[in-house]
Amino acid sequence: MARRNEGDYVKLLRMRGSAPRVAVVGHVEWVEFALVDEMPWPGEIVPTREVFAEAAGGGAVAAVQLARLAGESVLVTALGEDDLGRRAKARLEQLGVHVRAAYRSQPTSRALTLVDGREGERTIVTIGERLEPSGSDAELGWGDLADMDAVYFTAGDVAALRAARAAAKLLASPRAQSALGHGVALDALVGSRADSGEMRQAMGVRGEAAALVHTNGEHGGSYELAGDRRAPPRTWEATAPPGPTVDSYGCGDSFAAALTYGLGCGWELSRALSLAARAGAACVTGRGPYERQLRFSGAERPL
Repeated sequence: MARRNEGDYVKLLRMRGSAPRVAVVGHVEWVEFALVDEMPWPGEIVPTREVFAEAAGGGAVAAVQLARLAGESVLVTALGEDDLGRRAKARLEQLGVHVRAAYRSQPTSRALTLVDGREGERTIVTIGERLEPSGSDAELGWGDLADMDAVYFTAGDVAALRAARAAAKLLASPRAQSALGHGVALDALVGSRADSGEMRQAMGVRGEAAALVHTNGEHGGSYELAGDRRAPPRTWEATAPPGPTVDSYGCGDSFAAALTYGLGCGWELSRALSLAARAGAACVTGRGPYERQLRFSGAERPL
């Protein structure tokens, strides 16, 4: 993908015509992946079968998935002024994401991910401070988010979340942490039922979300609507993966990105959830987050 003037990205998105204009405000991590035959027990040493590195993290994975659905996406983020920051930006732009980054003196965030070669389950260890965009980063052009049809928020401060709220639809991850709980209304809060930390955070700020969405892997998931909290949660069925399970890294972020795309199209929540389930199921069949993400192009785009 050729480099483009950062000031022109909203105009470029509009030129696509029918596809929604979508963006992510969030974090990037340079992730080293190690495939192992089995997860080690405490004190055990296990060999790796494959090792590779990728620009990933929740914000990056969601931005790439959105680019593959909408044709292009914008990622508003923060990176370190280091080689990994430069490599991450170049890699994400290669994958169709227009990266708008504020640069920090701290090193770019890193992570180590072990992937169980039998089950495809991943275990993540983060390294260093997570770098987040701030509403005070004037170079990020926060006012342009008002032109977006949908924004997904994974990391940033309260001012950044308020700027993202100018978009037609705003979804967030419970991993946004301190940005939540300050009265900024969300169209959906999307978290994993398998992650106890996300569940605690989501329940603490559930009053800010029009829809509270809980994914549950191969069991589908459930959601609650703000105006109907006394009713039992509604559910959706999981989509069968289009191939063997290989690697679960990025499935939840791909799900959230596809949900963002659907709501940005103006769809009903149930239809958007159906697309999101397809995206999560597709991602699990590839090595790393990007090998098998759901793609649309031209007439295949379900608008």
